[in-house]
Amino acid sequence: MKASLVAGLLLASATGAALAQSGITVYGILDAGIARETGGADGAVTKLATGVQSGSRLGFKGEEDLGNGMSAHFVLVNGLDLDTGKARQNGALFGRDAYIGLTSSAGTVNLGRQCNPIFIALDGIDPFETGFTGASTNLMSIGTARTNNTVSYVTPKLNGLSATVMYGFGEHAGDSTLGRTIAFSIDYAAGPWVGTLAYDSLKATSFNTMKEVLLGASYNFGPATVHAAFETEKDDIGSDFRDFLLGASVPLGQGKLLASYVKKQDRSAAQRGGRQLAVGYTYALSKRTNLYSSFGTIRNDLAATNMVGDASSGGSAPAAGNGSRALAVGIRHKF
Repeated sequence: MKASLVAGLLLASATGAALAQSGITVYGILDAGIARETGGADGAVTKLATGVQSGSRLGFKGEEDLGNGMSAHFVLVNGLDLDTGKARQNGALFGRDAYIGLTSSAGTVNLGRQCNPIFIALDGIDPFETGFTGASTNLMSIGTARTNNTVSYVTPKLNGLSATVMYGFGEHAGDSTLGRTIAFSIDYAAGPWVGTLAYDSLKATSFNTMKEVLLGASYNFGPATVHAAFETEKDDIGSDFRDFLLGASVPLGQGKLLASYVKKQDRSAAQRGGRQLAVGYTYALSKRTNLYSSFGTIRNDLAATNMVGDASSGGSAPAAGNGSRALAVGIRHKF
């Protein structure tokens, strides 16, 4: 018994030393709430929802100093449904992020599965941070959100300005352009201002390329922060949308009030646009734990089936032309 205990302590000590030397961090978010969704074609539903404010996840990241101002790093993040324990992102073990890279004074290069620059850009502008039942992504596009087989380069920040370029290999035999992603963003963050210009292009089929351009900004003038974004969405088979976002976030004691209006304008004859109005509130119990509530409602155009989702849930799809609504309350813990 004593020998086993000593061996266990030695193993734990050695493991701890290895973790300390390699700079490995274990982190994550656990988020669950109760949601009431109405307007769905199959009727109203009340459910235990996972990842309403933020997708639940378990992550590992590490960094090694290589000397001469260069370091190596990695990130592995598993997305999960807290209500069932199942993996998200189609069951991928590390479906949220899985990449390795190098950082130097010249910038950062990453290789692997990564978030698209346009997703990161919209997440930074949306007062709901693409979560809650007020997520801008209910009506606005973020490409594939995460892309496999990518190489990205991020410039050093200079006077608040930086840029990201990403290329995703299609890896299809006979047509190397099929499935290819080309994306970039130019970002500014200094003082009260945040601004971004982002582009995403995905060759979905041999005859159809989907393209999105996003321009967004936010300004913190003290009592509140105002948010605004404009996006174009086009493809080669007739889709043509213009998306608009206006929002605000207002600190209230230990909490924050959130609100936004999003409009998706269909410039084709398909009538697939819609308008979303959302409000939310977060209350901090500590630096890592908060309670939240949010409500979102969508009015759809005649042929549209846009629905109120959140950071993880797809929501309840309405019949064409019908509205969609969702109310959620929950708790989020970051570790």
